[in-house]
Amino acid sequence: MAGKLAIVASFLVISLLFGQFAWITPDTDATNSQRFEEKTNLALRRTGHRLLLASGDSTSHIPAVKKLEEGTFVLQLSKSFDYNQLPSLLQESFDLHGIKNNYDVTVMDCKTNEVQLGYNFLDYSKSKEVACVGRDQVIDCYNVKITFLATANNPKSNPVWWTLGLGIAFIGVSYVVLSRRKTPLAPLIETPDEKPIEKSTRIRFGESSMDLDNQMLYTSHTQHNLTFREAKLLHLFIKYQNQVLERDFILKSVWEDEGVTVGRSIDVFVSRLRKLLQEDTSLKIAAVHGVGYRLEVNNDNPAPKKT
Repeated sequence: MAGKLAIVASFLVISLLFGQFAWITPDTDATNSQRFEEKTNLALRRTGHRLLLASGDSTSHIPAVKKLEEGTFVLQLSKSFDYNQLPSLLQESFDLHGIKNNYDVTVMDCKTNEVQLGYNFLDYSKSKEVACVGRDQVIDCYNVKITFLATANNPKSNPVWWTLGLGIAFIGVSYVVLSRRKTPLAPLIETPDEKPIEKSTRIRFGESSMDLDNQMLYTSHTQHNLTFREAKLLHLFIKYQNQVLERDFILKSVWEDEGVTVGRSIDVFVSRLRKLLQEDTSLKIAAVHGVGYRLEVNNDNPAPKKT
Protein backbone atom coordinates (compact mmCIF):
# COMPACT_ATOMS: atom_id res chain seq x y z
CA MET A 1 0.00 0.00 0.00
CA ALA A 2 2.81 2.39 0.90
CA GLY A 3 4.50 1.66 -2.45
CA LYS A 4 1.31 2.56 -4.34
CA LEU A 5 0.91 5.84 -2.48
CA ALA A 6 4.55 6.77 -3.11
CA ILE A 7 4.27 6.21 -6.86
CA VAL A 8 0.96 8.05 -7.11
CA ALA A 9 2.39 10.97 -5.12
CA SER A 10 5.44 11.10 -7.41
CA PHE A 11 3.30 11.31 -10.53
CA LEU A 12 1.15 14.01 -8.96
CA VAL A 13 4.19 16.13 -8.08
CA ILE A 14 5.54 15.79 -11.60
CA SER A 15 2.20 16.86 -13.10
CA LEU A 16 2.02 19.90 -10.77
CA LEU A 17 5.54 20.95 -11.72
CA PHE A 18 4.67 20.55 -15.37
CA GLY A 19 1.58 22.68 -14.80
CA GLN A 20 3.63 25.40 -13.14
CA PHE A 21 5.83 25.44 -16.21
CA ALA A 22 2.71 25.93 -18.32
CA TRP A 23 1.74 28.87 -16.09
CA ILE A 24 5.03 30.68 -16.72
CA THR A 25 5.03 29.96 -20.47
CA PRO A 26 4.08 33.16 -22.32
CA ASP A 27 0.61 33.14 -23.80
CA THR A 28 1.19 33.35 -27.55
CA ASP A 29 -2.46 33.53 -28.65
CA ALA A 30 -2.31 37.26 -29.43
CA THR A 31 0.98 36.84 -31.29
CA ASN A 32 -0.36 33.94 -33.35
CA SER A 33 -3.52 35.86 -34.24
CA GLN A 34 -1.53 38.89 -35.33
CA ARG A 35 0.84 36.71 -37.37
CA PHE A 36 -2.11 35.00 -39.09
CA GLU A 37 -3.57 38.38 -40.06
CA GLU A 38 -0.21 39.50 -41.44
CA LYS A 39 0.17 36.37 -43.54
CA THR A 40 -3.40 36.68 -44.83
CA ASN A 41 -2.79 40.33 -45.71
CA LEU A 42 0.36 39.46 -47.67
CA ALA A 43 -1.32 36.52 -49.43
CA LEU A 44 -4.30 38.62 -50.54
CA ARG A 45 -2.15 41.52 -51.74
CA ARG A 46 -0.01 39.08 -53.72
CA THR A 47 -3.16 37.61 -55.24
CA GLY A 48 -4.47 41.06 -56.20
CA HIS A 49 -1.13 41.99 -57.74
CA ARG A 50 -1.01 38.81 -59.83
CA LEU A 51 -4.63 39.22 -60.98
CA LEU A 52 -4.03 42.78 -62.16
CA LEU A 53 -0.80 41.80 -63.91
CA ALA A 54 -2.62 38.98 -65.70
CA SER A 55 -5.16 41.52 -66.98
CA GLY A 56 -2.35 43.79 -68.27
CA ASP A 57 -2.51 46.29 -65.41
CA SER A 58 0.80 47.00 -63.67
CA THR A 59 0.07 50.50 -62.36
CA SER A 60 -3.23 50.42 -60.43
CA HIS A 61 -2.98 50.88 -56.67
CA ILE A 62 -4.15 48.00 -54.50
CA PRO A 63 -5.88 49.34 -51.33
CA ALA A 64 -5.00 47.89 -47.96
CA VAL A 65 -6.70 44.63 -47.08
CA LYS A 66 -9.56 45.24 -44.63
CA LYS A 67 -10.49 42.98 -41.75
CA LEU A 68 -14.29 43.07 -41.34
CA GLU A 69 -14.41 40.71 -38.36
CA GLU A 70 -12.50 37.75 -36.95
CA GLY A 71 -11.59 35.49 -39.87
CA THR A 72 -13.09 37.74 -42.59
CA PHE A 73 -10.91 39.87 -44.91
CA VAL A 74 -11.69 41.99 -47.98
CA LEU A 75 -9.43 42.82 -50.94
CA GLN A 76 -10.70 45.63 -53.21
CA LEU A 77 -9.79 45.67 -56.90
CA SER A 78 -10.78 48.86 -58.70
CA LYS A 79 -10.65 47.18 -62.11
CA SER A 80 -12.11 43.96 -63.47
CA PHE A 81 -9.96 40.82 -63.38
CA ASP A 82 -9.96 37.31 -64.81
CA TYR A 83 -12.12 35.32 -62.38
CA ASN A 84 -10.86 32.08 -63.98
CA GLN A 85 -7.43 32.72 -62.46
CA LEU A 86 -8.63 33.69 -58.97
CA PRO A 87 -8.95 30.18 -57.41
CA SER A 88 -5.47 28.98 -58.40
CA LEU A 89 -3.68 32.29 -57.66
CA LEU A 90 -5.39 32.65 -54.27
CA GLN A 91 -4.59 29.08 -53.20
CA GLU A 92 -1.02 29.48 -54.47
CA SER A 93 -0.62 32.58 -52.27
CA PHE A 94 -2.11 30.84 -49.23
CA ASP A 95 0.21 27.85 -49.74
CA LEU A 96 3.19 30.21 -50.04
CA HIS A 97 2.37 31.74 -46.64
CA GLY A 98 1.45 28.44 -44.95
CA ILE A 99 -2.30 29.14 -44.57
CA LYS A 100 -4.14 25.80 -44.48
CA ASN A 101 -7.65 26.82 -43.35
CA ASN A 102 -10.87 26.10 -45.19
CA TYR A 103 -12.43 29.27 -46.60
CA ASP A 104 -15.26 30.79 -48.64
CA VAL A 105 -14.64 33.26 -51.47
CA THR A 106 -17.25 35.89 -52.36
CA VAL A 107 -16.84 38.40 -55.20
CA MET A 108 -19.10 41.43 -54.71
CA ASP A 109 -19.83 44.65 -56.58
CA CYS A 110 -18.13 47.54 -54.75
CA LYS A 111 -21.03 49.91 -55.31
CA THR A 112 -24.06 47.73 -54.61
CA ASN A 113 -22.34 45.11 -52.42
CA GLU A 114 -24.26 42.45 -54.34
CA VAL A 115 -22.73 39.00 -54.73
CA GLN A 116 -21.51 38.39 -58.27
CA LEU A 117 -19.45 35.20 -57.96
CA GLY A 118 -18.24 32.85 -55.27
CA TYR A 119 -17.09 29.36 -54.28
CA ASN A 120 -15.83 27.25 -51.38
CA PHE A 121 -12.25 25.99 -51.07
CA LEU A 122 -13.37 22.35 -50.66
CA ASP A 123 -15.13 22.38 -54.05
CA TYR A 124 -11.98 23.76 -55.68
CA SER A 125 -9.63 21.37 -53.87
CA LYS A 126 -11.55 18.32 -55.14
CA SER A 127 -12.11 19.24 -58.77
CA LYS A 128 -9.74 22.20 -59.34
CA GLU A 129 -12.66 24.12 -60.78
CA VAL A 130 -15.44 26.29 -59.40
CA ALA A 131 -18.88 27.45 -60.50
CA CYS A 132 -19.27 30.40 -62.87
CA VAL A 133 -15.78 30.02 -64.36
CA GLY A 134 -15.70 31.25 -67.96
CA ARG A 135 -18.40 33.87 -67.58
CA ASP A 136 -17.74 37.44 -68.74
CA GLN A 137 -17.37 40.12 -66.08
CA VAL A 138 -18.57 43.69 -66.33
CA ILE A 139 -15.77 46.26 -66.10
CA ASP A 140 -16.26 47.50 -62.58
CA CYS A 141 -14.85 47.64 -59.06
CA TYR A 142 -14.97 44.38 -57.09
CA ASN A 143 -14.54 43.36 -53.44
CA VAL A 144 -13.05 39.90 -52.96
CA LYS A 145 -14.14 38.71 -49.50
CA ILE A 146 -12.38 35.76 -47.86
CA THR A 147 -14.09 34.13 -44.89
CA PHE A 148 -12.10 31.50 -43.02
CA LEU A 149 -14.31 28.77 -41.57
CA ALA A 150 -11.77 27.80 -38.88
CA THR A 151 -9.29 30.19 -37.25
CA ALA A 152 -5.61 29.40 -37.58
CA ASN A 153 -4.85 29.65 -33.89
CA ASN A 154 -7.00 27.78 -31.40
CA PRO A 155 -7.34 29.17 -27.87
CA LYS A 156 -4.76 27.93 -25.47
CA SER A 157 -6.06 25.55 -22.86
CA ASN A 158 -6.38 26.82 -19.33
CA PRO A 159 -3.20 25.71 -17.51
CA VAL A 160 -5.19 24.82 -14.37
CA TRP A 161 -7.44 22.35 -16.15
CA TRP A 162 -4.54 21.10 -18.23
CA THR A 163 -2.54 20.42 -15.06
CA LEU A 164 -5.45 18.71 -13.34
CA GLY A 165 -6.12 16.50 -16.35
CA LEU A 166 -2.47 15.53 -16.62
CA GLY A 167 -2.32 14.69 -12.92
CA ILE A 168 -5.43 12.51 -13.12
CA ALA A 169 -4.01 10.73 -16.18
CA PHE A 170 -0.77 9.94 -14.36
CA ILE A 171 -2.65 8.67 -11.30
CA GLY A 172 -4.87 6.49 -13.48
CA VAL A 173 -1.92 4.98 -15.35
CA SER A 174 -0.01 4.23 -12.14
CA TYR A 175 -3.07 2.62 -10.55
CA VAL A 176 -3.63 0.37 -13.57
CA VAL A 177 0.03 -0.67 -13.65
CA LEU A 178 0.10 -1.53 -9.94
CA SER A 179 -3.23 -3.35 -10.10
CA ARG A 180 -2.07 -5.53 -12.98
CA ARG A 181 1.03 -6.59 -11.06
CA LYS A 182 -0.99 -8.13 -8.25
CA THR A 183 -4.11 -9.29 -10.05
CA PRO A 184 -3.84 -12.75 -11.65
CA LEU A 185 -4.80 -12.89 -15.26
CA ALA A 186 -8.20 -14.39 -15.92
CA PRO A 187 -8.21 -17.48 -18.14
CA LEU A 188 -8.81 -16.72 -21.77
CA ILE A 189 -12.19 -17.82 -23.06
CA GLU A 190 -12.45 -18.41 -26.75
CA THR A 191 -15.47 -16.85 -28.36
CA PRO A 192 -16.74 -17.20 -31.91
CA ASP A 193 -15.41 -14.63 -34.36
CA GLU A 194 -17.88 -11.85 -34.93
CA LYS A 195 -17.81 -10.22 -38.33
CA PRO A 196 -18.77 -6.56 -38.39
CA ILE A 197 -21.99 -5.79 -40.20
CA GLU A 198 -21.28 -3.47 -43.09
CA LYS A 199 -23.88 -0.80 -43.62
CA SER A 200 -24.14 0.26 -47.22
CA THR A 201 -25.10 3.81 -48.14
CA ARG A 202 -25.76 2.97 -51.80
CA ILE A 203 -28.98 4.61 -53.02
CA ARG A 204 -30.52 3.16 -56.17
CA PHE A 205 -32.51 5.20 -58.68
CA GLY A 206 -33.36 4.17 -62.23
CA GLU A 207 -30.56 1.92 -63.47
CA SER A 208 -27.97 3.85 -61.48
CA SER A 209 -26.90 4.13 -57.87
CA MET A 210 -25.10 6.61 -55.65
CA ASP A 211 -22.79 6.09 -52.67
CA LEU A 212 -23.55 9.22 -50.66
CA ASP A 213 -20.82 8.83 -48.02
CA ASN A 214 -18.04 8.32 -50.57
CA GLN A 215 -19.53 10.71 -53.17
CA MET A 216 -19.54 8.06 -55.92
CA LEU A 217 -22.02 7.66 -58.79
CA TYR A 218 -22.44 4.32 -60.57
CA THR A 219 -24.08 4.27 -64.02
CA SER A 220 -24.12 1.13 -66.14
CA HIS A 221 -20.49 -0.12 -65.89
CA THR A 222 -19.01 3.30 -65.12
CA GLN A 223 -18.29 4.94 -61.79
CA HIS A 224 -17.80 8.67 -61.30
CA ASN A 225 -16.25 10.68 -58.49
CA LEU A 226 -18.59 13.49 -57.47
CA THR A 227 -17.64 16.81 -55.93
CA PHE A 228 -19.29 17.76 -52.64
CA ARG A 229 -21.85 20.04 -54.35
CA GLU A 230 -22.56 17.55 -57.15
CA ALA A 231 -23.26 14.82 -54.59
CA LYS A 232 -25.48 17.11 -52.52
CA LEU A 233 -27.47 18.29 -55.55
CA LEU A 234 -27.92 14.76 -56.94
CA HIS A 235 -29.04 13.47 -53.54
CA LEU A 236 -31.65 16.24 -53.44
CA PHE A 237 -32.96 15.25 -56.88
CA ILE A 238 -33.10 11.57 -55.87
CA LYS A 239 -34.93 12.39 -52.64
CA TYR A 240 -37.60 14.31 -54.56
CA GLN A 241 -37.46 12.37 -57.82
CA ASN A 242 -40.31 12.94 -60.31
CA GLN A 243 -41.15 16.16 -58.45
CA VAL A 244 -40.57 19.73 -59.59
CA LEU A 245 -37.99 21.51 -57.41
CA GLU A 246 -38.03 25.29 -57.49
CA ARG A 247 -34.72 27.11 -58.00
CA ASP A 248 -34.95 28.89 -54.64
CA PHE A 249 -35.52 25.57 -52.87
CA ILE A 250 -32.49 24.04 -54.60
CA LEU A 251 -30.28 27.03 -53.71
CA LYS A 252 -31.26 26.94 -50.05
CA SER A 253 -30.85 23.15 -49.81
CA VAL A 254 -27.49 22.87 -51.57
CA TRP A 255 -25.69 26.20 -51.27
CA GLU A 256 -27.08 28.06 -48.26
CA ASP A 257 -24.57 26.49 -45.82
CA GLU A 258 -21.81 28.47 -47.62
CA GLY A 259 -23.54 31.75 -46.83
CA VAL A 260 -23.38 32.51 -50.57
CA THR A 261 -26.04 31.63 -53.15
CA VAL A 262 -25.33 32.19 -56.82
CA GLY A 263 -28.32 31.34 -59.02
CA ARG A 264 -26.22 30.53 -62.06
CA SER A 265 -24.44 27.77 -60.12
CA ILE A 266 -27.55 25.56 -60.45
CA ASP A 267 -27.37 25.53 -64.25
CA VAL A 268 -23.65 24.69 -64.24
CA PHE A 269 -24.03 21.77 -61.83
CA VAL A 270 -27.19 20.43 -63.51
CA SER A 271 -25.26 20.38 -66.79
CA ARG A 272 -22.51 18.33 -65.13
CA LEU A 273 -24.98 15.83 -63.67
CA ARG A 274 -26.68 15.41 -67.04
CA LYS A 275 -23.38 14.41 -68.62
CA LEU A 276 -22.66 11.92 -65.83
CA LEU A 277 -26.14 10.35 -66.10
CA GLN A 278 -26.34 10.24 -69.90
CA GLU A 279 -25.59 6.48 -69.98
CA ASP A 280 -28.76 5.75 -67.99
CA THR A 281 -31.69 6.14 -70.40
CA SER A 282 -34.18 5.71 -67.55
CA LEU A 283 -33.11 9.05 -66.06
CA LYS A 284 -33.57 12.61 -67.23
CA ILE A 285 -33.09 15.96 -65.47
CA ALA A 286 -35.76 18.07 -67.11
CA ALA A 287 -35.90 21.85 -66.91
CA VAL A 288 -39.29 23.30 -65.98
CA HIS A 289 -39.34 26.73 -67.59
CA GLY A 290 -39.51 29.57 -65.10
CA VAL A 291 -39.71 27.19 -62.12
CA GLY A 292 -36.75 24.86 -61.69
CA TYR A 293 -35.82 21.24 -62.44
CA ARG A 294 -37.24 17.72 -62.08
CA LEU A 295 -35.40 14.37 -62.01
CA GLU A 296 -37.56 12.03 -64.10
CA VAL A 297 -37.09 8.36 -63.24
CA ASN A 298 -38.82 5.81 -65.49
CA ASN A 299 -39.23 2.71 -63.38
CA ASP A 300 -41.89 0.98 -61.33
CA ASN A 301 -40.36 1.95 -57.99
CA PRO A 302 -39.88 5.73 -57.82
CA ALA A 303 -38.98 5.85 -54.16
CA PRO A 304 -35.19 5.73 -53.49
CA LYS A 305 -33.97 2.62 -51.72
CA LYS A 306 -30.87 2.04 -49.62
CA THR A 307 -29.20 -1.32 -50.05
